[in-house]
Amino acid sequence: MPAASTHVFHRQLQHTPPVAVSGRGVYLTDADGKSYIDASGGAAVSCLGHGHPDVLAAMHAQIDKLAYAHTSFFTTEVAETLAAQLIRTAPQGMSHVYFVSGGSEAMEATLKMARQYFVETGQPQRTHFIARRQSYHGNTLGALAIGGNQWRREPFAPILMPATHVSPCYPYREQQTGETPQQYGRRLAQELEDAILEKGADRVIAFIAETVGGATAGVLAPVPGYFKAVREVCDRYGVLLILDEVMCGMGRTGTLHACEQEGVSPDLLAVAKGLGGGYQPIGAVLAQGKIVDAMRAGTGFFQHGHTYLGHAVACAAALAVQQVFERDQLIAQVRARGAFLQTLMQGSWAEHPHVGDIRGRGLFWGIELVQDRAKKTPFDPARKVHARIKKEAMARGLMVYPMGGTVDGRYGDHVLLAPPFISSEAELTMVVERLGSAMDAAIAAV
Repeated sequence: MPAASTHVFHRQLQHTPPVAVSGRGVYLTDADGKSYIDASGGAAVSCLGHGHPDVLAAMHAQIDKLAYAHTSFFTTEVAETLAAQLIRTAPQGMSHVYFVSGGSEAMEATLKMARQYFVETGQPQRTHFIARRQSYHGNTLGALAIGGNQWRREPFAPILMPATHVSPCYPYREQQTGETPQQYGRRLAQELEDAILEKGADRVIAFIAETVGGATAGVLAPVPGYFKAVREVCDRYGVLLILDEVMCGMGRTGTLHACEQEGVSPDLLAVAKGLGGGYQPIGAVLAQGKIVDAMRAGTGFFQHGHTYLGHAVACAAALAVQQVFERDQLIAQVRARGAFLQTLMQGSWAEHPHVGDIRGRGLFWGIELVQDRAKKTPFDPARKVHARIKKEAMARGLMVYPMGGTVDGRYGDHVLLAPPFISSEAELTMVVERLGSAMDAAIAAV
């Protein structure tokens, strides 16, 4: 469809994307009949693939009963059931779930929850957030302010609240020669402690981090012990720990919550994408009991809200997704398929002259591309290697999630893979074959 003939305000205004008309399993099909393997789950969303019959049936059943009731008047049975399910499987200490419509809304809600918690507990002087460089927490103004991606922030910087950004856990580029992973993690925790003390220990509300970094830096998994050290620093100064698992959570990294692998429980945990698998817009904040208790004992309410909180059909879809996870033992399958995918990638690209790093967990992987492997030199941003790879992959019937600015918001290219949990070994093999061909073609044209 020509760009001039559409009235949709598309993300890219110079080109209109293909028209998707159907989806089944790991495949999407466009209006021309071309099929694509959805190896990125859209944006790590479609964990059950497309057209899953159990989820569709649950949504139909809920629509027949009740589609919508505003949460200032009613709760719904399906929202209560979903919340109970999420708390049953939540990190230790979580007591309540706040439902929203997506990841940015979830992160925005965590900021307000954290601030109101300190207002309710007599610490209104706490007004500052600390997050990390090269992080991504959403596109609403609060979430963008704590995010650390310079390209996304730059046009809106004058209207963003101030926040402090410390180093990401990025061992490929920032772990020093001779430094063990544990030493590197402790150094980062010390940097956080120094930032808290510089700002004033009684002025910081929270430290915010993606448990496993997502789209901005291409799947940054923490080194062992990093988050335990961070948790200790936060506890030492009464600072809340907010973990953003919008992309990496809900089974994506091989456990339901990525923080399970770190042995920590945050004060607030944001989830979204894999919660509902893309069948309806939904996100959630899981909150520790102390947060809820403080509000209940104080004003008695959370001073925040949206029209579609706890939407009944969205909750029905998410509940069905979570039930399929358990019934079909899909989290264990994520670990097994993830190990298979890792072996394929390492076998194909471990010695590739332009693949600098292959990193990830479960079915969440990033491939960082470099011009010079030995020096880790990124490609010239003007070459737009990531955009070329996306174009070449689409031409081969493959959807992946390439991004630029991996290193510092300007330099660097990576490809993110987040295939559905239902992917077969044969389908994952096709992903690696098609992506390898796309990368080679894109780099050859640079």
